[in-house]
Amino acid sequence: MSRTMLTGNVAAAWGARLAGIEYLPAFPITPQTEIIETISRWIETGEMDCRMTTLESEHSMVTAAGAAAAAGVRVFTATSSQGLLYGMEMLYTTAGWRAPFVLVNVSRGLSSPITLEPDHNDILAARDSGFLQLHCATCQEVLDGVLVAYRLAEDERVRLPVIVNMDGFHLSFTREPVEITDAAAAARFLPPFDPGNLGFRAGAPLSEAVAVLGGSPYSYFRYQVHLAALNAEAVFPSIAGEFHRAFGRPFPAVETYRCDDAEVVFVMMGSFATKAKAAVDRLREAGEAVGLVRPVMLRPFPSAALREALAGKRGIAVVDQNLSPGRGGVLHTEISAALQGCAGPSPVLASFVGGLGGREIASEEFCEMAAVARRAAAEGRAPEPRLLFTEAERKEMRNLQAIALARGARERRP
Repeated sequence: MSRTMLTGNVAAAWGARLAGIEYLPAFPITPQTEIIETISRWIETGEMDCRMTTLESEHSMVTAAGAAAAAGVRVFTATSSQGLLYGMEMLYTTAGWRAPFVLVNVSRGLSSPITLEPDHNDILAARDSGFLQLHCATCQEVLDGVLVAYRLAEDERVRLPVIVNMDGFHLSFTREPVEITDAAAAARFLPPFDPGNLGFRAGAPLSEAVAVLGGSPYSYFRYQVHLAALNAEAVFPSIAGEFHRAFGRPFPAVETYRCDDAEVVFVMMGSFATKAKAAVDRLREAGEAVGLVRPVMLRPFPSAALREALAGKRGIAVVDQNLSPGRGGVLHTEISAALQGCAGPSPVLASFVGGLGGREIASEEFCEMAAVARRAAAEGRAPEPRLLFTEAERKEMRNLQAIALARGARERRP
């Protein structure tokens, strides 16, 4: 095992290399491209025995990935943002095929307007597709997450594809110390893919759930995807435990930080949660009983683990890096649903939307969110959801709007 500085993209490539992938269908999109470039270089130099195919779109890329996985091949691919949406039809399709493969998504805000910076609207658009989802906060978690994802996907009780998600630029192009797992140890943790009854033989072709069905059989097969995802929640602790014993690094479904005696907690996903950890430390130094709960697994949703982590808390500040227009933050909705009907007094949830398009969340904003959640808990009433946006930013937006209106007026003059 060696420790070196890697970007999140290269960490993802190392995860695929250690997994012994056999097929890489690919289509480039910023900021994912470095993953494919790294693996293709290893293939060219003979360091990896893998077939790479460049496709004409993300739609055909996901199709090829699902077809190869359904034929019993260990498959890896990656995309980002608009690319994930371009392949969305085939996300649903390949999950319905029960084709186990791993797709790394490098999150980036969706158009329009256009941004190259990260938020989670792209990955959350795929939450109901049937793909399982693991959300990483560090480059180390990206490498580890790929290995864990293959064990989860290929488990005979699951057989579903998995998305491993990381934030674009904040992880994809940021170098952090990463332990590169010993190849032999990785092979012991993740043995060769045993496709079981999957596979393709020209003399005995087998359909993988692509028939046209009426409502009754369709309901049955679609519900099987749901039951398989629930199986993933059940088997995940044993896989994560085995990973921890093998490599000394935990990979929980839900991470908790300084939560045991916390009265107020932040709930966040992804790399921005590391900012919340730093804020927790500063608030603790100021005498505030604050902690952090971070869902690593989003699908299946770890309701039981989250209820346990949030039990006894008075106030919860849910920070969403996404926005469902007309509803609000997706994570806030999921946490609220998970806590319904729990025994004991219910914590008060405060909803914040921040980090859209990669906007920074300042330390002072975390302090203010904790104060809002604390006041809401004391009053026993949830505050109105709010966007993290400063008065200075609001003033800047008004100035830009005024400039645009003035320019439009000049252009309309005869």
